[in-house]
Amino acid sequence: MKFLSNVLATLVGIFAFFILLFFSFLVIGAVFGSSDEGVVSVKENSVLEIDLSDFSTDYVGKYSDPLVTLFAGKNRVGVSEALEAIAAAADDDKIAGISLLNTKSALGMAQTKALRDALVEFRKSGKFVYAYSTNYDQKDYYLSSAAQGVYLNPVGSVDLRGLSTEVLFFKDFQEKSGFNFEVIRHGKYKSAVEPFLDNKMSEANREQLTEMLQSIWGTMATEIIQSRKITNTDLDRIADSLGGTFATDALRNKLVDQLIYEDQYTDMLKKKLDVQKDEEINKVSLADYAFSVTNTPKSVNSDDVIAVIYAQGDILPGEGDVNQIGDGAVRRALREAREDENVKAVVLRVDSPGGDATTSELIWREIALTKKVKPVVVSMGNYAASGGYYIACGANKIIAEPNTITGSIGVFGLLPNMSNLADKAGIDAEQVSTHAQSASYSVFTPMNAQMRSYYQKQIEFVYDTFITRVADGRKMSKTAVDAIGQGRVWSGVQAKENGLVDALGGMPLALKEAAKLAKISEYKVRNYPEFDKTIEDMFGAFGVAKAKEDLLRSELGEQEYQVYQNYRKLTKQKGIQLRLPYEVKFN
Repeated sequence: MKFLSNVLATLVGIFAFFILLFFSFLVIGAVFGSSDEGVVSVKENSVLEIDLSDFSTDYVGKYSDPLVTLFAGKNRVGVSEALEAIAAAADDDKIAGISLLNTKSALGMAQTKALRDALVEFRKSGKFVYAYSTNYDQKDYYLSSAAQGVYLNPVGSVDLRGLSTEVLFFKDFQEKSGFNFEVIRHGKYKSAVEPFLDNKMSEANREQLTEMLQSIWGTMATEIIQSRKITNTDLDRIADSLGGTFATDALRNKLVDQLIYEDQYTDMLKKKLDVQKDEEINKVSLADYAFSVTNTPKSVNSDDVIAVIYAQGDILPGEGDVNQIGDGAVRRALREAREDENVKAVVLRVDSPGGDATTSELIWREIALTKKVKPVVVSMGNYAASGGYYIACGANKIIAEPNTITGSIGVFGLLPNMSNLADKAGIDAEQVSTHAQSASYSVFTPMNAQMRSYYQKQIEFVYDTFITRVADGRKMSKTAVDAIGQGRVWSGVQAKENGLVDALGGMPLALKEAAKLAKISEYKVRNYPEFDKTIEDMFGAFGVAKAKEDLLRSELGEQEYQVYQNYRKLTKQKGIQLRLPYEVKFN
């Protein structure tokens, strides 16, 4: 038996050795691999081809563990690098123009506008921008309308119909299931909790949603009618009548320039490039080109740095990652930037619907400390709402896109309650305590008036703190902040009118403002944060979560799965929250 156990131990040791050796090689490759790996060589007379499925976030992240970097995902670059690449392509003699070919995007509206602005700026170089698609959805058409030539498949369509959003309500579901949420809130418009309280939308929520959608549509419409040389009346008529449903209608309504097949589009590009029909076009993808631009040393005659710190996703306690704002990584990044003498200013890029109140306060404090040492400018992405606005409000300057969803200055709390479910199941709960409040809150008993009063006081305290932070940061009275607060959500345009942001624009404007405040003309940009994640963290979470997600998708179907995800997201919002009232998706 001892012999067998020794053999087994030896085999296990050999197996472990080879596993360790394998990962060691990966680490060595990650650490010592050339930074030029993956950098493409651009040929003369090339077309920069945009495929937005290669991009998902502004920032793809850096990790302290090189193994995590290797396995972090397919996206090597983010939208920020894509914007930098389009700007670089305008000055690159080897790039003749840009082609948007059947591009399908999962990006938000603010990111889409930033890319559209980059295409408009690129066209000023005199180079071409053309777009072709078998079918345009609304958001991709908005982007493609920046092109000087928009082409459509003869049996394709342009899905231009205006903006809408849908909110699901769970009051009846709670009553039938017995699983309820106790709701405490401050804010007339704080409608994140409406799905648990009613079966229909409040007039206050309908009012703010309508005004916000109209504001965002106004920005889109203005740019489309300018590019396509049609009137606002024409565009409204097209949207109301679905005037792009059939290709011939899309052409007649001037949404596109020509109805052609993809091979004819390719032939058109060849003619433009003076390439023979039997030859191939030199193409380079935006993702590859952006990676090359990012990894090419910049000739900047200065040691000055502007630190760009990305805060993306829900705000939750912990380290965080590219899809979640944690106080660990963001606060560490702010401290590093603050203590680095070469860093002259900080740009905080916020793309968040909000989240945990305490975590938002911790990040706000770190920004306040940084602001005492060097200027802080906020650049808002798709969302900077509730907790996302909380962490932004103390900056020296706030820049938002016209279609950024922001504001939502309000507070709510959700406490799960299973007392009805317990009654149905025949479960009774009894407590034995030494003091009046020893038992705290129990999910098995209804919330009493004293407990509700206790939590309401906490909500009121957080709300008062929130409006105080905004009032101090924006140099407004608390009364004025409360008047535009109450949980109300605004577009970037509306937020500027209300004094919540200073200017409308994207990251380039934020960097310009940061340099101006720091009194520097030349500078390098350094991206933060670096996430402290191990390979065990990544694989442990990814493996279980991915398997569960795939199973649910296959069993429920895509639409039902999204409904489940939305409900699950709402039910996870326990405790005091500074969060956007709903998820807004635009097609």
